[in-house]
Amino acid sequence: MPVPPQNDADDRRIPLPRPGRGAGRARRAEILRVDHAGEYAAVHIYRAQQAVFRGRPGHEALAADLGEMGEQEAVHLARFDALLNAERVRPTLMTPVWRLAATALGAGTALMGEKAAHACTEAVESVIEQHYAEQIAELADRDPALAAELTQFRDEELAHHDHAVEQGSRDAPGHRLLSAVIKAGCRVAIKVSERV
Repeated sequence: MPVPPQNDADDRRIPLPRPGRGAGRARRAEILRVDHAGEYAAVHIYRAQQAVFRGRPGHEALAADLGEMGEQEAVHLARFDALLNAERVRPTLMTPVWRLAATALGAGTALMGEKAAHACTEAVESVIEQHYAEQIAELADRDPALAAELTQFRDEELAHHDHAVEQGSRDAPGHRLLSAVIKAGCRVAIKVSERV
């Protein structure tokens, strides 16, 4: 029987269940905390980008798009707020830092131009999509309800990614470097937010 070719999905690292009493609850808390942080940052990235483009002649459609995507992220954030409260999980202590970083990233890329703003969306959403995919695979058997919610959120993040590409994200000046820096920052924020 031929071995199917490997793809990026095969390279995803799914954490093994941790041993010990309360390990499952601790892992769920990490997942909720990091996902809350990610959605919180996304809301602030889109708000900052929209603020730069709002009122600029010729950018009304872009500002509306950014507002719509930001509203979807706000729905995700509200759901994670509710889960954190219901399960008595504290948000990351890095929340004030992530707010500043997300606002700076959103405003900075918007000031670089429309294509750079789209490149930001493409980079962020590609990391978030992979992160959600790993969590969905991890939770599929032991928490199918949460896995289903994350699947819906992942699909919406993918739609944002694809929209950014359609709008010319890859035509941004310095796209490869900009994308690499944003992706690296997102990955660091994910690791920190799980723990801190």
